[in-house]
Amino acid sequence: MLVSDFDFDLPEDLIALRPASPRESAKLLVVRPQQGLEDLTVGDLPSLLQPGDALVFNDTRVIPARLFGVRRREETEVRVEAILHRRVSPNRWTAFARPGKRLKVGDRILFGDKHDRAYALTTIAADVVEKGEGGELTLAFELSGVDLDLAVAGVGEMPLPPYIAAKRAEDERDRTDYQTVYAREDGSVAAPTAGLHFTPELLKAIADRGVSSHFVTLHVGAGTFLPVKTDVVAEHRMHPEFGVVTPEVATALNAVRAAGGRIVCVGTTSLRLLESAATEDGLLQPFADETAIFITPGYAFRAADVLMTNFHLPKSTLFMLVSAFAGQETMRTAYAHAIATGYRFYSYGDSSLLMRAA
Repeated sequence: MLVSDFDFDLPEDLIALRPASPRESAKLLVVRPQQGLEDLTVGDLPSLLQPGDALVFNDTRVIPARLFGVRRREETEVRVEAILHRRVSPNRWTAFARPGKRLKVGDRILFGDKHDRAYALTTIAADVVEKGEGGELTLAFELSGVDLDLAVAGVGEMPLPPYIAAKRAEDERDRTDYQTVYAREDGSVAAPTAGLHFTPELLKAIADRGVSSHFVTLHVGAGTFLPVKTDVVAEHRMHPEFGVVTPEVATALNAVRAAGGRIVCVGTTSLRLLESAATEDGLLQPFADETAIFITPGYAFRAADVLMTNFHLPKSTLFMLVSAFAGQETMRTAYAHAIATGYRFYSYGDSSLLMRAA
């Protein structure tokens, strides 16, 4: 397969810059392979679920992982923007940085606002200790553990996707908008965006329907923003992300399946994690490890029966994933309908509910 097989024309004005308000008022396109499409709203979700089904949410919490700073070397000064990607130790993160080519191992970067009167108290120093082939840096911070977390929270900004950040600056609203209402495990640099549509009221309506909710954790890395740079799909490599499925959740979801219920993944992150934790016969096992699973058409799904997910960008790994789940032609038809009828795309956009193709 070629990456160009997953291309389509997306009008730029369909990329949402703000979420729907209230959250559950967003459009929901129901996709039933070989049966057709249905236009609803996220608020209609409980009626589409069956008693005994299980919703699986990713409870990761987005941290303000976009940092701005200065690299000083002799008489020169270069402004640096870095997005933390993956924590590798209490004081070390891998990061994507601009201008990456001008940074070398041994450079020191001072992150923070140098125009702040309390500059000395609101900066974080980090040394470049490693540089990967793809430009990814490893930063060793002077602070560690909780102290580093608090400092990042103080000087960092929410890492809005580049398709939004290029059109407007991050603001205080994004601290709430770009976070699910059930987020509790710090560590992501991108939101599990399908979950942004949920409110406490919607979660209660789902529970009243007789549908259970379960929480897994996959810390989404900045690699989710990177375009596929190969021409051949099979040559692309995903960045690893750390995820956890507890023994209790694995046992509960196996019981749901055994009783005839469906596993409904809220977001591609939940789906990728469950597929990583499933055996070949579909039995879920406890999982606490990194996953770099790359799902493309031809993949045999083991765990997920239904997928709720936002609308993704052309030639992205996520459009490849939904094409694998519901069928490539089905998703081309669905996306053509979404574009023609004004659905809003990407992180702050509308949503879809996909039934798995036979």
